Amino acid sequence: MQTKGRNPPDGGYGWVVVVSAFMVMGLTAAVLKTFGLFFVEIQHHFDELASTTSWITSVTIAIFHLGAPVASSLCVQYSHRAVVITGGLLAFSGMALGFLGLNMVWMYATTGFLQGLGISFSWTPAISIVSHYFSKKRALANAIASAGECAFAFTFGPFFQWLISQYGWKGALLIIGGIQLNICVCGALMRPLASSSLLEASHSETETPPGNGASRTDKERKSPITHKPFNWMLVRRPDFVLYAIFGILAAMSFFVPPLFLVPLSYSLGIDESWTASLLSILAMVDFAGRLLCGWYANLHVTKTIHLLTMTITLISTSLMLLPLANNYLSLAIFTGFYGFFFGTTVAVHITVLADVVGMPDFDSALGLFMLIRSTGGFVGPPLAGLIVDMAGDYRAGFYMAGATLVLSAGFLITLDQLQQRKERGSQTNTKPEKSASPYPSLHLLKLQ
Repeated sequence: MQTKGRNPPDGGYGWVVVVSAFMVMGLTAAVLKTFGLFFVEIQHHFDELASTTSWITSVTIAIFHLGAPVASSLCVQYSHRAVVITGGLLAFSGMALGFLGLNMVWMYATTGFLQGLGISFSWTPAISIVSHYFSKKRALANAIASAGECAFAFTFGPFFQWLISQYGWKGALLIIGGIQLNICVCGALMRPLASSSLLEASHSETETPPGNGASRTDKERKSPITHKPFNWMLVRRPDFVLYAIFGILAAMSFFVPPLFLVPLSYSLGIDESWTASLLSILAMVDFAGRLLCGWYANLHVTKTIHLLTMTITLISTSLMLLPLANNYLSLAIFTGFYGFFFGTTVAVHITVLADVVGMPDFDSALGLFMLIRSTGGFVGPPLAGLIVDMAGDYRAGFYMAGATLVLSAGFLITLDQLQQRKERGSQTNTKPEKSASPYPSLHLLKLQ
């Protein structure tokens, strides 16, 4: 939500919004990232195959993405604050009902569907409102906000492991659901940007000359929020379609390593306590990668799409090397490489989306991007689980994820070439316009 003619504040209360989004990222994405700790427990409890159990995470990821357009539309119709609070309540409901653990279908419906919808209604508006509050510092603000996922995952790994050992996986789900209620508090702090802009507009009107004071109330009526309808026509834009395809392939890969990292470590005979530390290492280097990449992107030295292409290539390389690990130390090293480059990718991929479509269509683009990307998140974990079952080795899932990311990088390269052609075309078209009037300054003087 933005007001007409108002630039993002690029600071001020925006940093409160960033901190709130930081917390929301931790209470949603970090929970999803560390859910692999429950994988083996749930699989053994229901005596199911890896592919069957992985559908819990798959449903969560799919609903997380499918709910994004709904969340974006509700943000425009109501407010980011209201949608985030609703998401917190849904996330709590999913975990609290999952505590009952009736059967696998019940787990799909609760920790899968409800939890996914809660994450969608919390994550989408949180990352969206940060982009509205910042312009020049958008890459840095998004990086800081997204880093909440890593900061929380760093502590959630050993904490969730302790909860499972003390209260069982069912009791752990209930406690985690209670913690997620704090999303509602974070949502309450996300003041709509239009409110602060309207106050600025009112303040500026009081400083205008007396002759303009009569129109003050009229301007105040006209200055509030511009409710732009959801733009479904973005799917006709080739640049958006290319980025969406990249998103599908990336989603097929991103959720596989956290899901199978724990089972892989168990298959190597690594102790449970050391396995939990792998998730902490993953979160720590992920956190560093996001902040460093966000800082670097804020310098505007490298185009964000070039930076994203490089990080995707490095992630795929690290995933191909990770299965070569045969003990805790080597697994921790390769996990660190993967986590760092994953963090750099997450730090800029939303900024790249804003660059591709522009801020007027950003809310619609974010919702559509998440919706389209959901197919990758829905198919990726079960496909990897099927490959693992067929190969009888968890390493196969990592090879699949690395290969898919290599393919996704090709679409980023194609998108970059398309944008460069557009830039060259626009420069060519503007040259005749510049030469049409040899004295443009005289024309401007006449208008004044």
